[in-house]
Amino acid sequence: MSFSNLGLSDKVQAAVAAAGYTTPTPIQEQAIPHVLARRDVLGIAQTGTGKTAAFVLPMLTMLEKGRARARMPRTLILEPTRELAAQVKEQFDKYGAGQKLNVALLIGGVSFGDQDLKLGRGVDVLIATPGRLLDHTERGGLLLTGVEMLIIDEADRMLDMGFIPDIERVCKLVPFTRQTLFFTATMPPEIRRVTETFLHNPEKVEVSKPASTAVTVTQSQVACGREPHEKRETLRRLIRASTDLKNAIIFCNRKREVALLAKSLQKHGFSVGALHGDMDQSARTAALDQFRKGELPILVASDVAARGLDIPEVSHVFNFDVPHHPDDYVHRIGRTGRAGRLGTAISIVAPSDQKSIAAIEKLIGKEIPRAESGPAGAVEDEQEERPARSSRRSSESRHREPREARGEDRATRET
Repeated sequence: MSFSNLGLSDKVQAAVAAAGYTTPTPIQEQAIPHVLARRDVLGIAQTGTGKTAAFVLPMLTMLEKGRARARMPRTLILEPTRELAAQVKEQFDKYGAGQKLNVALLIGGVSFGDQDLKLGRGVDVLIATPGRLLDHTERGGLLLTGVEMLIIDEADRMLDMGFIPDIERVCKLVPFTRQTLFFTATMPPEIRRVTETFLHNPEKVEVSKPASTAVTVTQSQVACGREPHEKRETLRRLIRASTDLKNAIIFCNRKREVALLAKSLQKHGFSVGALHGDMDQSARTAALDQFRKGELPILVASDVAARGLDIPEVSHVFNFDVPHHPDDYVHRIGRTGRAGRLGTAISIVAPSDQKSIAAIEKLIGKEIPRAESGPAGAVEDEQEERPARSSRRSSESRHREPREARGEDRATRET
């Protein structure tokens, strides 16, 4: 099967060929014909399967005819995070370079005035996060009555972030006759309810089992002690022992921990960037750009980076914190082993993490192999940490989080 068999326009096929692609992925092969036939589509696919192009390419074909009106976008794409929204826009810029389409982003951290000016010129493709989109509609600067196609991407992530009520509001603002494309990696009951409410006789496209992990990713878990400095020691040993490490994303459960760990790694001589939700948009974009370009080989991140970000050549993922929710594990390790490449995912497991690991293994249907925690060459690290153990007021202990922060609940931590 080639892209020429899917019904895409000549312009889109030429753009795909110029990008170096000849064969569609399974999600693209199955979804694109249904989208072009103007059917609703329910797509279930793990991250890294080419899902974004599965809706971008047919949209470009369908938008070649028609013209946008001021403040009335023709199509609407909802994304859970600013990074994902910006990434989808990059796909339109890449494949739609030969078309005169107006593509706009509505995300936080950007001036309302600048966004309002773009909406006033007419928008063919509007890519938005739910909160900022509703802010514009409530101010009267945006009408959704002209939307012909609605795409809800990373729906299970929307659920995790509490966006489902916003999604339901948006669905009531767009025409009943619109075409809806709905993409998710997992199908919890709440997501199933939303699909039954807002999709009309959809074509279901499922290219992998929900919550399955890519076969290209080698997974392992490494035990560590219960103290924070022991966890940091273990991480440094693992990084230094990974001779095939090209670059890595290190995931933490809380944004506070992201900042602390990044500083600790920098102190020990690693070139590290940080990414979490409290950073302003320009800093988040800069960190991602530096990581993509190889200027920073290590990125410490919260789960804001776990879903859908297209960084194809990540060699390693480290779970510094085992995620509290099993689905997050699947999406985190999906940052490596993409596009047929091999990847490595290592989880650092403290005694208190056993329950979370068991839930992850139940979800993915297999055990995560246990590896040795003390690779060769770790003696230097051990010596570095001894002063911290002997002094209660060491710099490491001063950085430990207060008790109330360690026990913060899901409602206050970043997902």
